[in-house]
Amino acid sequence: MTTVKLPDGPRSPVLVQGMEILAGRTRAWRRLHDRYGSAFTVYVPRFGRMVVLSDPAEVKALFTAGPDVADNGDVNLGDFLGPNSLFALTGSAHRRHRKLLSPPFHGRRLPVYEALIEEETVREMASWPTGQEFATMDSMMRITLNVILRAVFGAEGVEFDRLRELLPKLVLVASALAAVPVPRKFLGRFGPWARFARYRGEYDALVGRLIDRAQADDALAERDDVLSMLLQTRYDDGSAMTRGEIADELLALLTAGHETTAATLAWTVERLRRHPEVLRRLVSEVDAGGSALREATLLEVQRVRPVVDITGRMVHAESLSLGRWTLPKGQSVLVNIRLMHDNEKLYPHARAFDPDRFLGARPGTFTWIPFGGGARRCIGAAFATMEMNVVLRTLLRDFTLEPTAAPDERTHFRGVALVPAGKGRAVVHRRTARPAADSAARSAEMPG
Repeated sequence: MTTVKLPDGPRSPVLVQGMEILAGRTRAWRRLHDRYGSAFTVYVPRFGRMVVLSDPAEVKALFTAGPDVADNGDVNLGDFLGPNSLFALTGSAHRRHRKLLSPPFHGRRLPVYEALIEEETVREMASWPTGQEFATMDSMMRITLNVILRAVFGAEGVEFDRLRELLPKLVLVASALAAVPVPRKFLGRFGPWARFARYRGEYDALVGRLIDRAQADDALAERDDVLSMLLQTRYDDGSAMTRGEIADELLALLTAGHETTAATLAWTVERLRRHPEVLRRLVSEVDAGGSALREATLLEVQRVRPVVDITGRMVHAESLSLGRWTLPKGQSVLVNIRLMHDNEKLYPHARAFDPDRFLGARPGTFTWIPFGGGARRCIGAAFATMEMNVVLRTLLRDFTLEPTAAPDERTHFRGVALVPAGKGRAVVHRRTARPAADSAARSAEMPG
């Protein structure tokens, strides 16, 4: 019989452990790391007893384990995104869906969406006040939502307007329920689960209307939105995705790419205002038509301010050996992205914001993991990277961002994402003259 060996961890009551994490996640992770090292066992609200890892070798071993050995846990976002979403599926079903969803987000397709993203960014930033402080995250949320509704849902007209109003409410309720365990019958039809069910029902009806409209479109084969592509794609056996599968997957893509991308952009504003020399170099680069420092800056923002700080697995084999530890079947495991990115051996002066560390050097597959890793790495990572690049490029091209000596914005946990508590506050001035840029050159510089 295999001997189970778990990392040490706190002996305090599980309620106390959970409250400490809820009260301040980053502070709690770092305190536990300082006491127990790169692996520890702790009670996490909603997930239960978790083995938390941040050693690169152990993380790599977990990410490269096959789905029969370690895969999605029983507690996941599938409770909110639906049983047919990538977040809920495991094993062969997960692989089948991922295979169908990958082509729209392939690097060769990304330039198709660049003009759309810049259009939405210019439209939103036209309303920015000049010379007075405001929170940028709300704007970033509108940009990323509009981009997803157009590029992924193919929405327009009445459906576009209603989804733009509905989806933030749906995501907010789901995020709260994901963070705090609430009984499903709590407060009955007035409770949060009942509200979520109403929002989800309306969402499904709206997606049904979008599907009907797309199927009736004689130019369906020429459309670029993801919904249209999913309607035309087929599994290996020739069958099509069901309406329920499409609705669940579109909601999963929205959840994975809306708030998280907007929060990273807000963190980018927050970081750049406090690092004026990096900001100055970025403006000079964008005026010259370059992109290397901008790409490095976005990598560094995601390293020092990851908006999702954990990713999980559950052991499905009889046991799993991960370096020093032997985990039993059913054991839940968290990879701690925050602690991985804090590792001084991987990143000297790890808590310093230094985009130059990524100039001419790509991040490691198992050491820079804001999009997760292994078979469950975020399917829209390349799309999100391209989108952030376009939004930041447009901001730097069209506006002067004022530096500040204000303290760093604290981290606020919104149930799924870690966002700046001040929502990325900024003071901007419109640039009265900007260099004419060659749009073809700008397209060529985008990552793919």
